[in-house]
Amino acid sequence: MITIDTFKKGLKKGFDVLILLAKIMLPIYLVVELLKYSGLLETISKLFIPFMTPLGLPGEAAFALIIGASVNIYAALGVLVSISLTAKQATIIAVVLSIAPNLIGETVVIRRIGVNPYFISGLRIVTAFAVGTIMNLVL
Repeated sequence: MITIDTFKKGLKKGFDVLILLAKIMLPIYLVVELLKYSGLLETISKLFIPFMTPLGLPGEAAFALIIGASVNIYAALGVLVSISLTAKQATIIAVVLSIAPNLIGETVVIRRIGVNPYFISGLRIVTAFAVGTIMNLVL
């Protein structure tokens, strides 16, 4: 049975998670907005267009993939909030990020269980891009 105390605890935990996510997403969002405002985002994004085209994504999406792979998905959301994506592009990037998130942190775990972390990380990156490319062709 849900009591007032249970509700209060849940509300507090939910608020704590909200603050944690805001601490991750807000600074990244602000940096991307500053890059966008300064014109640097467009300039840098052009370098990534050849890598993003097979996925059907704009060059700016590379920032979300890099942040998602190196930090976590929540940090990638901070980038995604500040760029415009179609429903198709949002679906593709969500799947790609789901296949290869937080590679740095997970590499440590993979190494500890005795598996070659470079092979697994490489496999995840290749799989993410292959699935993203197929989705771009099919959707």
